[in-house]
Amino acid sequence: MNEPQAAPSPAGDSHGFFLPDFCEARAVLAIVLIAALLAIVLALARQTLYGAFWIDLARTSAYLLWTGLSCAAVLCAARPWLAGKPLRTAVLGALGLMVGTVAVVSEVAYWAGRAWLSQTGAPSSLFPGEHWSFLLPNVLIAAIVGALALRYFYVTSEWRRSVELEARSRIRALQARIRPHFLFNSLNTVASLTRSDPGRAEEAIEDLADLFRVSLSDARAQISLREELEVARIYQRIEQLRLGERLQVRWKVAELPPDAVVPSLLLQPLLENAIGHGIEPLPEGGTVLVEGRCDGEAVVIEISNPVSATAKAVRDGNRMALDNIRQRLQLAFRGRASVTVAETDERYQVTLQFPLVTEPGRAGHGSW
Repeated sequence: MNEPQAAPSPAGDSHGFFLPDFCEARAVLAIVLIAALLAIVLALARQTLYGAFWIDLARTSAYLLWTGLSCAAVLCAARPWLAGKPLRTAVLGALGLMVGTVAVVSEVAYWAGRAWLSQTGAPSSLFPGEHWSFLLPNVLIAAIVGALALRYFYVTSEWRRSVELEARSRIRALQARIRPHFLFNSLNTVASLTRSDPGRAEEAIEDLADLFRVSLSDARAQISLREELEVARIYQRIEQLRLGERLQVRWKVAELPPDAVVPSLLLQPLLENAIGHGIEPLPEGGTVLVEGRCDGEAVVIEISNPVSATAKAVRDGNRMALDNIRQRLQLAFRGRASVTVAETDERYQVTLQFPLVTEPGRAGHGSW
């Protein structure tokens, strides 16, 4: 997303442009509602002046609706052109288009009244009687209201951009907190193998290099689910070298869309917790189950592991990974994601649910 510029600079693409997309049905509906409400307010305010409330309401509603919808249509058509211009040019261009549209609609309304008069021989109260006393005030009002509206759109756009940048900064700060923890645990695994099995230690170092090449060389706050699962599987191989047959991981993720976008280092900390607090304390080891599916427009991932009485107290005191992931999901998906924990006497399960958002340029769900 392009940064807004205080000085003249490109206004950005259609995603970063400060004007709303008036081609959308939601924007058109908003214009219709605002025009109708404004017409009611004006008709009520002028009731003592004109007396005929319903005629005044009909006249005002028709004019405001035609004006509002015409301005929306013009801005919708001109949006690609305006979005490619410097900010000042885009603002002046949008304001000029709105004022010009209001002037054209006002002219059409006036000359429609003149045509009615020439056809019937009697003026209609639905049309303006005076030309310039009708046109000039409308153009002036359009300039003032249009300037205020553009200012509102720009301030709102800047506020939204500020919120997004703040959220991205918080996501990166949270990732910075979890990555050293990830590194230290991986290095401890390698260190434990150095004396007992140098060959496996060498394999673990190679896996660790691959792991950090994937997870740390990319500056993105979000990655594809395919890459995230690759990171988790490499981490599993490192732990497999240390725990051997005591560790079993079952992956049931064939239904997951590989191009779905997720915050990086989302699954690896959960897998690390499942192994460290679930499998490692058990002398006989156990199985970690990773399941994923699409539930409508949502992605659901469940990670479960066996529990032991000795690990429960440790788990209760170490919620950093869960809190970290919960915060990053909320920041990334704005309240549309959840992290839930379910525990029985036999298994401990963490469930992630977040919206299905795919990366630009990647189509379909694909396959694993």
